Amino acid sequence: MRRPVRLLGPAVFLLLSASCNWIQEGRWQVYQDDGTKALEQRRYGEAEKQWKKSLAIAERFGAQDPRLGTSLNSLGRLYAAQGRYREAEPLYAKALAVWQSTWGPEHPAVAKALDNLAALRYAQGRYAEAEPLYKRSLDIKTKVLGPDHPERATTEHNLGTVYRAEGRLTDAEPLYKQALALREKALGPGHPDVATSLYDLGNLYRAEGRPAEAEALYRKALSIWEKSVGGQHPDLAAGLEALADLHRQQGRTAEAESLYERSLSMRREVLGPRHPDVARSLNGLALLYKSQGRYAEAEPLARQALDIWEQAFGPDHPDVATALNNLALLLFAQGRPADAEPLYRRALAIQEKVLGGQHPDVARTLDNYAALLRKQGRDGEARSFEARARDIRARHAWAQPGP
Repeated sequence: MRRPVRLLGPAVFLLLSASCNWIQEGRWQVYQDDGTKALEQRRYGEAEKQWKKSLAIAERFGAQDPRLGTSLNSLGRLYAAQGRYREAEPLYAKALAVWQSTWGPEHPAVAKALDNLAALRYAQGRYAEAEPLYKRSLDIKTKVLGPDHPERATTEHNLGTVYRAEGRLTDAEPLYKQALALREKALGPGHPDVATSLYDLGNLYRAEGRPAEAEALYRKALSIWEKSVGGQHPDLAAGLEALADLHRQQGRTAEAESLYERSLSMRREVLGPRHPDVARSLNGLALLYKSQGRYAEAEPLARQALDIWEQAFGPDHPDVATALNNLALLLFAQGRPADAEPLYRRALAIQEKVLGGQHPDVARTLDNYAALLRKQGRDGEARSFEARARDIRARHAWAQPGP
């Protein structure tokens, strides 16, 4: 009589183990879904809580379980959305390793993980590291999903953005246009991703000195976003800021100020007061106030933008260099060259280190610094910086398409 009992013991144990795994699987899925809903509603604290719970369960499934990659990727996506890039990076890298190990190097999930890691590198100003990740993702998507899949357009667009950030406008434009055409065909003309393509193509045209074309694309993108994502959304705030930048450069200050203020208010509400995108609106508004001689209002905004970017990105990011350059411009305009000069020097050092010595941003900072040197009677030094700036601009002028 004992033999059947002994056989029943292991059978019961296995049944209980399977039941336990089923329960854990269900709990993991609930936590994942709840985290996704919370992120969609921009309840970041709740999303973090739920995804940390899902990660704790996923770690019990094993080091090569794809659910572990999903939980890691979700938490990394949350931190990236909040500008917490240092925390996001190891999570993305581990998710990539898990999915590669589980599914092989040419799975769509691997391409998505490469996209996420590349986007993080881009946000950190590490453009040279982002480029090969996007290229590898593009190869995977083309091979596995086909050349007309909208996911391929996403990577193509993002690679174009890396090229634009590097000053490679000729390389960026065809990628933007190809991605736009593919998105319009696959998703329809009113999709938010179409608006993203229009917005970034507008950014490219503005960089090329084509303001009328840029404005038309910005307005079209804003119209799509207002209909598709609602009145309070980070993408809409980015579009408002871009149009404000364009109006500021055109001297349309009243229109620019209203757009900057709306963008800033939206970003603070949606993303929180210390998000890097908030600094973008602060920086633009500071430049507008400077152009109007409103220095007392501009300086605290410029310093706040610099502080946010330094805290988010560290001391050697291109956005930090931008903030330093703009603060130096403001101080110089107030007759404080001794305070401005070290900021220019630090901005140049960052740009040359991260972007390289031939980037258009380096030329702008060189010109600004040269103006300060001439004001101080240091004409020899100024001529040297001006000659470097001219050389950079000449190289880029001949690298771009003609009219």
